[in-house]
Amino acid sequence: MSVFVLRRVLTLLATLVGASVIIFLVLDALPGNAAQMLMGADASADAVRALTVKLGLDQPLAVRYLQWVKGLLIGDLGNSYVYGTPVGSLIAERLLLTIPLAIMSMLITVMLALSAGIYTAANHNKLGDVGVMSLTQIGIALPNFWFAILLVLLFSVRLQWLSAGGFPGWEDGIWPGIKSLLLPAVSLAVVQAAILARVTRSAVLEVLREDFVRTARAKGLGKREVLWSHVLRNAMIPVMTVMGLQFANLLAGTIVIENVFYLPGLGRLIFQSIANRDLIVVRNCVMLLAAMVVIVNFVVDVLYAFIDPRIKVHDL
Repeated sequence: MSVFVLRRVLTLLATLVGASVIIFLVLDALPGNAAQMLMGADASADAVRALTVKLGLDQPLAVRYLQWVKGLLIGDLGNSYVYGTPVGSLIAERLLLTIPLAIMSMLITVMLALSAGIYTAANHNKLGDVGVMSLTQIGIALPNFWFAILLVLLFSVRLQWLSAGGFPGWEDGIWPGIKSLLLPAVSLAVVQAAILARVTRSAVLEVLREDFVRTARAKGLGKREVLWSHVLRNAMIPVMTVMGLQFANLLAGTIVIENVFYLPGLGRLIFQSIANRDLIVVRNCVMLLAAMVVIVNFVVDVLYAFIDPRIKVHDL
């Protein structure tokens, strides 16, 4: 197991290095000049050149990349071109909203998907199975930003139960904060829950055909006990894989949803920084999202061996 973990850690590090190179090169290749954007179209060439030197944008590509990586390693992400404040503090402030939003969305996704997937598998080819699978097909086809607008029209405009957008801040209390994130979390979770429910159904149906399930039923165990105690655990490998990918998708999906609901999270910060060509903020935010995706997938890989003891290290 230690060899397996070490191998995965090396793969994780190599992936992060590759991601950092791609992110840096892609953003550096974008047309335009950050100094020109900050100074305005009427700025003189000398003023733009002076700001370019001040920001370090005149240095060679390799030097700028190594300085950026060094900053990542020591926790110095530099200062925002637009806000003039440390990028690390900007990101940390926005993560206080984005991380709870992603966790709420993931919890709603798991609760809906596992319940629907197990129910449909237990009622295979019955009316309930057909009905729920039809709903999941609709859920997959729904764009989450369009569904978010529908939720706002229903619960904010017509029923006036929840606010249409904005975030009061955690200092005003946990419940007001959770309440303001409820509609964004649901709009993010619906599509993911539809996908995960179908994966769960397929995995559970496959395990239900195994011999040990028939043996457990023959020993007198009830259908519910067999499903939750034996079948679900053995069906969790493909489900866990999709859950890991979905959590990463939820983090990336906040870019759109946070703009729909005017939430001051990481996604809105990325959107505003792109518009302002504040590339140092964009670069660090995108790298953070990439690191989260890689780390989540690493954790899922390690959990495989603990979820299903039948899997050997050399199989992973």
